[in-house]
Amino acid sequence: MTNNWTAAVMMFVGLFLIGGVVSFFKQGMKLFAVVLGVGAALAITAGVLWW
Repeated sequence: MTNNWTAAVMMFVGLFLIGGVVSFFKQGMKLFAVVLGVGAALAITAGVLWW
């Protein structure tokens, strides 16, 4: 595991946002789900690259 906790936090934030995407899709808010999905993808990408 990495000594940099920022990567682990970014991965957690990305997974948390994916939960929000699922929630927004269930509520029928597709635009917000897409925006949150982009944020989740960016957070997970940042976590992977920071690793």
